Amino acid sequence: MAPRTHSVHDYLEAIYFLATPVGEYGPLVKGEAPVPAARVAEMLQVTPPTASEMLKRLEADGLVERGPRKGPVLTKRGREEAERIVRNHRIIERFLTDFMGYTPAESHVHADEMGDAFTDEMVERLSVQLGHPDRCPHGWPVDTTQEKEENADLRPLSQVASGPARIVRLAEHDGDLLHWFYEQELVPGTELEVTRVDEAAGQLTLTVGGEERVIGERAAAGLYVLPG
Repeated sequence: MAPRTHSVHDYLEAIYFLATPVGEYGPLVKGEAPVPAARVAEMLQVTPPTASEMLKRLEADGLVERGPRKGPVLTKRGREEAERIVRNHRIIERFLTDFMGYTPAESHVHADEMGDAFTDEMVERLSVQLGHPDRCPHGWPVDTTQEKEENADLRPLSQVASGPARIVRLAEHDGDLLHWFYEQELVPGTELEVTRVDEAAGQLTLTVGGEERVIGERAAAGLYVLPG
């Protein structure tokens, strides 16, 4: 299968996610922090030159500007467009799971492929039919304002040294990892407890539903939890 060609929407969504102060890449700084172009390339699994060319196009279109360290920063118009894309994506995911019968992990892949085909008016109709859902299947708020407010309280599980936590969101950018979360029933709403962190091995020992299990740091970094 040929690699998927990423659209402007994909790049804006990636920059939006990376600039959000919660996630496997860790917080950057408050406000609009520049995102290293290499991280955009990594998230979209493209080469740095490919990412650089698209970022130049976004800059020419007034959607991003270069930060002090040459990393892209969303302009006001770019942020508004990114938030619109993110909101639409999350509603389409709910449509695919609630009405079309796709699994939550499948819905993310198909929403990426179908997002550009839906107009804003069509997405609004979907939202009405869905009863105005407040979250996507993976726990991310449809309302980006709510998302930002909630970010302050969340942590990647990899940053929780010990104690109880509840899974609130799942990282979406890695399709294989997203499928794995659902296979392991590590889904939003799951209560767990971190009982041991083995930094040398890059592993965490958890208790989930009374059972002990060990997960890798990469997986733990993609589980966004509310500690305590």
